[in-house]
Amino acid sequence: MRDILLDGPASPIKIQDTTLRDGHQSLLATRMRVEDMLPIAEKMDQIGFWAMEVWGGATFDAAHRFLAEDPFENLRTLKRIIKKTPLSMLLRGQNLVGYRNYPDDVVRLFVDKSCEVGIDIFRVFDALNDLRNLETCAERIKANGKHFQAAICYSLTEQALGGDVFNMNYYVEKAGALEEMGADSLCIKDMAGIMAPYDTARLILELKQRIKIPLHLHTHYTSGMASMTYLKAIEAGVDIIDTCLAPFALRTSQPAIEPLVATLRGTPRDPGIDLGALLEMGEYLEAIAPKYGSHLATNRLAVIDTAVLFHQVPGGMISNLVSQLKQAKALDRLPEVYAEISVARKELGTPPLVTPTSQIIGVQAVLNVLRGKYKIVTNQVKDLVYGLYGKTPTPIDPEVQKQVLKNYPRGQTPVTGRGADYLGPELEGVRTKVGDLVKDDYDLLICALYPTTGEEFLKGKYGFGSEGEQLSDS
Repeated sequence: MRDILLDGPASPIKIQDTTLRDGHQSLLATRMRVEDMLPIAEKMDQIGFWAMEVWGGATFDAAHRFLAEDPFENLRTLKRIIKKTPLSMLLRGQNLVGYRNYPDDVVRLFVDKSCEVGIDIFRVFDALNDLRNLETCAERIKANGKHFQAAICYSLTEQALGGDVFNMNYYVEKAGALEEMGADSLCIKDMAGIMAPYDTARLILELKQRIKIPLHLHTHYTSGMASMTYLKAIEAGVDIIDTCLAPFALRTSQPAIEPLVATLRGTPRDPGIDLGALLEMGEYLEAIAPKYGSHLATNRLAVIDTAVLFHQVPGGMISNLVSQLKQAKALDRLPEVYAEISVARKELGTPPLVTPTSQIIGVQAVLNVLRGKYKIVTNQVKDLVYGLYGKTPTPIDPEVQKQVLKNYPRGQTPVTGRGADYLGPELEGVRTKVGDLVKDDYDLLICALYPTTGEEFLKGKYGFGSEGEQLSDS
């Protein structure tokens, strides 16, 4: 494995850029406006990236909720400028870009319209790694002739790869099943940045023995291990990695591309990317960064969070926990919340901590600390325990299940089938509710995914007053 960077056959590493999605989502609360993306979009298109991730995750939510931007129009705009490089998005399976599982009619329309407006590669994951929650997305992606990249959420039950749940066999078996599902490539998605370099090398080598499709690695810099992890993955033969332009890299974002390009220069895995062009684009980002500076976390001196190796809480989830505790004037109890997250996570089936399960577990942990164990239970926890999010990696604690579902309107016996099979169609109901406010299927999806904020956004977009009357242009 050591010799691949010295005398192996030429095998340039492919790189997906995440600057315009995960970069500003991780560091700047997803507040980068599309107007600030456009000046370098065409230059980025000339670099030779395998793909550019520009959509998905929180970009859909933040655009309409905070920036008064239409997320579909943002994508159309980028697609007009980025003509050579495939555009990629992150899709949460049946969760789409929202925070609950949606019925199949919403999922099908969303995927179809995302293909229509410009997405070429769909990275699809499920927070529980329940592969049934990828099926409807996969069917529509393939039907539209687009690239279906299936993702496995990386998690640990011990400090290193192994243990009773998230062990080598777990990942290898999931990978094989996803290849059989028709995945065009496979992504290992390390949302908390907890992949250790030598664990990663072992995992890549094992997966390469099992699957034939390209293998893509995604991690975050949170723990400080990510660049080392990438180097060991490259040595082990990974096909694609995610990086970010330096100003929007590191911290809870991805590793910076520039040091990796310099490191690999002249080796068989040299991506052949122009370092000077990268530095030029980095200077542009540095110039616009001050307008977003208020969103950059400044509560710690360190740019890494080594505590994530213990609690596995992704960076975005930490900011949510801090916000909740500040509102309750209980920020001093954050260490208790971290401890409770570990306990509640195990009680609720050991889900990987990624949207939406990170928020579900995190909010419940705060309530458990401040109000008592499961004295107040969120609707999302009830849905999780009932089975609407899918099958959890381990069984839910029977006593917790009994307490959580005590007055649950759907019943006290959890379902075991695919979660979406218990959800009725919603689109026609949404169309009836919002009426003339919706002009097309894109508007319909905005309201279906975000009933309250989506409707408010469309009222502003089309000039409707608070009572629904359309305002004149005068």
